[in-house]
Amino acid sequence: MRIGELSKSTGVDIDTIRFYEKSGLLPPPARSDNGYRDYAHAHLERLAFIRHCRALDMSLADVTLLLDSLQTRDPDALVQVDALVASQLGKVRARLKSMQALEAQLVALQKRCDADHDHHACGILEELVSAAHGEACACHPGATDATPTTAARPATGARAGAAPRNR
Repeated sequence: MRIGELSKSTGVDIDTIRFYEKSGLLPPPARSDNGYRDYAHAHLERLAFIRHCRALDMSLADVTLLLDSLQTRDPDALVQVDALVASQLGKVRARLKSMQALEAQLVALQKRCDADHDHHACGILEELVSAAHGEACACHPGATDATPTTAARPATGARAGAAPRNR
């Protein structure tokens, strides 16, 4: 099959297929009489394997290790496969924890909006300005006061006569 067919069959971009060939992840295909690449079913399977590993956010070095381990029964090599997946799982869990913390910060920030913009300044913008000045805010309550002072802080668009917000 030609490179376009391989690309459509796997969902991998043609330039990416060529990159995988150059980097050694995908063996070079045979060439037809007219010089076109002629990919075999083995290329399709290997490329699908690579794509699946990349969808699991594995690095190219990790994919190489996994590809090298496909044909082995060596227990030491297979232990490396397990360690690789365990490491990847740890990275994903760390990102999830980080994303959950980010979600909590955004929820706290969103709670500062009372949607009464006719009578109050925007609570979200006030919190963001506070954070920019190193002050504690809804999403970063442990922040410490930085050098800018509250008096030197620019107005956040509060309306004249608007009641101050409680913090």
